[in-house]
Amino acid sequence: MNEAHEAIRLREQGTDEARLRLIELAEKNPRDAVIAYQTAWAHDSAGLEAEAAPVYEQALAGEGLSTEDRHGVFVGLGSTYRVLGRYDESLATLRRGLGEFPDDAALRTFLAMALYNVGEAREAAGTLLKVLAATSADDGVQRYRRAVEYYADHLDDVE
Repeated sequence: MNEAHEAIRLREQGTDEARLRLIELAEKNPRDAVIAYQTAWAHDSAGLEAEAAPVYEQALAGEGLSTEDRHGVFVGLGSTYRVLGRYDESLATLRRGLGEFPDDAALRTFLAMALYNVGEAREAAGTLLKVLAATSADDGVQRYRRAVEYYADHLDDVE
């Protein structure tokens, strides 16, 4: 599997050669979820989201992904669907990912973007506020964390 490691190394460097090598490897190893994920990622990074989506789907349907790679597939596929305007599929994918990784800030952030795209601005803002409260290292945000978390669910409340 030395070819795969070399192609992944090239993908990490952002070369188009990596994408071409990964396509060849994916054709030779159609059941390899790791190669499918790396191939989808290479397409996605090259701005080829329409080509990336079915390969991400293949990776997600396969077996053998590490926890980190499975997480990456959910983020990549959910984001790709959103960019393609396939908002319902984006929401479903990101929510499925959150089912496996419930506190993940990246999944929640991409979910907020998809929520915004379907007109759910309040839920999108609330989601982002919760991510901010949970992940910010800023002392000011942390000082008011409880309030931010509360208001994330009560944006429309007035006294």
